[in-house]
Order: sequence, then structure tokens, then C-alpha cells
Amino acid sequence: MSRQSISFTKPNDEWLKAQVESQEYSSKSELVNDLIRQARNQQAKIDWLAVKLEKAEKSGFTNDSKEQILAESKKRLNG
Repeated sequence: MSRQSISFTKPNDEWLKAQVESQEYSSKSELVNDLIRQARNQQAKIDWLAVKLEKAEKSGFTNDSKEQILAESKKRLNG
């Protein structure tokens, strides 16, 4: 595992420390790695959805844009 030196703003550093102190994580490094892992998983889901939307647009099934489809999906989810 490679070592990195990063700086945090005061509020972010305090939040990281609080998470470690609450024993949610054993170290800031563990927490930062978990946050990165979550972000990567979220991006993979976004990428998957974008591919599906693009495929649907190209199929001629709808004339709506990706943005319109996403907005309608969110609207239906939030009912």
C-alpha cells in the first residue's frame, strides 16, 4: 500500500477525528479508504446507468434526453 500525505480543512479533519474517536474506524487512513471505495462504487453505478440511458436513447424507444429520463425517474421514485 502506498503512503500519501494529504491536508484536510479544519472541519474535515475534526470530522475524521470524531469518526476515529467514536471507534467507527480505527484510523483516518481506514476511513479515507472507505470513503474512496464508496465513491468508486457510486461512480460505477452512475456509469452503468449512463450506458443504459445512452443505449435506450439510441434505440429510438424515446426522444427524451438522459437528463429528462433521469429527472422523470427521480420524480417517480420520490413520488
